[in-house]
Amino acid sequence: MVEEQGGPAPLTGKAAVVTGGSRGIGRAVVRRLARDGAQVVLGYAHDERAAAEVVRTVEAEGGRAWALRADLGEAGAAERLMAEAEERLGGLDVLVNNAAGSFTPTPLAELDDADLDAVFTVNTRAAFTTVRYAARRMRDGGRIVNISTVNTVRPVPGIAAYAASKGAVEQLTAVAAVELGPRGITVNTVSPGATDTDLLRGTNPPEALDRVAGLTPLRRLGRPEDIADVVAFLAGPEGRWLTGQNLRAAGGLA
Repeated sequence: MVEEQGGPAPLTGKAAVVTGGSRGIGRAVVRRLARDGAQVVLGYAHDERAAAEVVRTVEAEGGRAWALRADLGEAGAAERLMAEAEERLGGLDVLVNNAAGSFTPTPLAELDDADLDAVFTVNTRAAFTTVRYAARRMRDGGRIVNISTVNTVRPVPGIAAYAASKGAVEQLTAVAAVELGPRGITVNTVSPGATDTDLLRGTNPPEALDRVAGLTPLRRLGRPEDIADVVAFLAGPEGRWLTGQNLRAAGGLA
C-alpha cells in the first residue's frame, strides 16, 4: 500500500476488480488503483505473461494484485471471475469494466450474426453480468465504473457493432445508478477518446492517428494513465457525489 502525504491512500482497505486488466487502459487502471491503496484482481483473457508482468509491477510499487484468467467470450466466465475475485479479496468495493472484445472495422452491410454476437458477448453481456453480480454482492458505498468510448457520440464508419455494444453499457450505467444509489453505490461511465495503446496502433495507420490528434483540442492522443486518473477519481472518496454520469475523457474531442 502506498501512503499519501498526511495519511493513508484513498482506497486503503478496498477490494477492486478490473476486467481486461493486463494491457493498455486496464493495466494503467490496475496500477493506479493499487497505488491508491486498493487490493486489485485483474481479469485477463489470454496473455498470461502480460498479466503476470502487471502483478509484478504493482508489487514492485508497493501494492497488491492478483491475475485471474477469464475469457469473457466464454459462457459463465464473467460470473466465475467475480466469484473467484470476491473470494480472493474477501469482499468487493470497486468494479471497473474495461474488457472489450477485439474487432475488425467492418461496414454494417457486411456484418454477420457471428460478428455481432462476438462483440456483444464481451462488451455488453459480460458487463451486465459483472454489474448484476456487484448489485447482489458489493458492499454499500461501492463504486462501479464502466468503460465505453467517445464513438457512441462521435460515430465513424465500420464500428456499428462496437458502438452499439458500448451504447448499451452506457444505458446499463444509467439504470444501475438509480437502482444502487440508495445503498451509496455510485455507477458511472468513462468514455475515452483515441488513447495510445497497442490496440489503437494495431488497428489504425499512423496518418489516421496523427489526424485525430490534430482534431483534439489538447493536440495529442490520450495516454492510458489519463484514463486511469479519471477512473481513480470516480472510484475514490472524492467521486462520492457523481453517479449516472458519462465522463468523456477525450482531450476535448467529443
